[in-house]
Amino acid sequence: MRNDSDENRPGAERERPWSHEPLLPVEARRAAAWCLVVLLLATVVALAVWLCVELSAAVTPVLLALLGSGLLGPLYRRLVAMRLNHSLAAGLTCAVLVVVVGGAGYIVVSALVDTGDQILASLRSAAKSITEHFGTAGTSLDDLAGRSKQLVTKFGGSAASGLLAGVSVVGQIIAASILALLLTFFFLRDSDKAVRALHDWAPGSSGPRLERMARRGFQGIEGFMRGTTFIALIDALCITIGLLVLRVPGAVGLGALVFVGAYIPYLGAFISGTVAVLVALADRGFVIALWALGVVLAVQVLEGHVLQPMIQSRTVQMHPATVLLAITAGASLAGILGMLLSVPLVAAFSGVLHELRRHYAAGPDSDDGGPAAAPASS
Repeated sequence: MRNDSDENRPGAERERPWSHEPLLPVEARRAAAWCLVVLLLATVVALAVWLCVELSAAVTPVLLALLGSGLLGPLYRRLVAMRLNHSLAAGLTCAVLVVVVGGAGYIVVSALVDTGDQILASLRSAAKSITEHFGTAGTSLDDLAGRSKQLVTKFGGSAASGLLAGVSVVGQIIAASILALLLTFFFLRDSDKAVRALHDWAPGSSGPRLERMARRGFQGIEGFMRGTTFIALIDALCITIGLLVLRVPGAVGLGALVFVGAYIPYLGAFISGTVAVLVALADRGFVIALWALGVVLAVQVLEGHVLQPMIQSRTVQMHPATVLLAITAGASLAGILGMLLSVPLVAAFSGVLHELRRHYAAGPDSDDGGPAAAPASS
């Protein structure tokens, strides 16, 4: 038992009260915690991107198979609803995919090959005309067109001289295409098994929530692919008809360029529209070029104010800045293929984030979604 005399003893140390005040204020500690979370997430994302780049030979067919499944998924579900066998329905869907993609690719490549020289010649002529009025700006455009022609010629010469390298590249493309087609078949046929496996592997009772996240992400890819394909077809038809009415040379090739460019939002439409106006300026004069510009702008207004709200109103909406950043990152990582794949992947990621936000807004202990909703069918 402690006595008062102990405190008065010589040499006795007085006990000091322990201070419980934190060294940093609450706001600083919260900021430090969020910075740590951001650094961890950035590290995980950077590692995932590095692995995808290193394993691109395996990752690219998987991504292409996801895009193919998203494009023709509704057809597969309709065939299954007609009581066809799952394997037969997936096989028929893959056959349709080969016909659609192969036919569209053949039409686009044929149109670009048939009119490519004419379009390049028109661009050179437009560059000379611009040089006469604006000086160095036109010279830069002329150099760009000339270097594009030299690049094509050089590529053709190098491909002819390096036959083994060319055969290797073609073999890799064919192998990736076949693998993507087979993966599309399995993704379509075994989607129900994948959902059951997700429930089996999910920790605790998180299976339904993970299923909703997966479905939401896939619906983002599905909506982007179907909506963008339909919009690209309408844009290409409208611009091709307009250029044919204006008697602009290479109208079919320019329409094919518009169709391909539509899969790269904003940037693709700008590039293809600019090429169409320059070709009209070179071959038909300033007045027809203004009419061609009016056609391109009218189609873009139709897309932005009518087609996008009507066709893609149920898909994940992304801010234009997000889309442009995704395109830039995809181009820096994988070139043109990265530009084509970046936007649907960001759409899927946005869908997953939306589902997470909705879950935590409703409370982690609440069953906000009930059973996972079936994929939307069209």
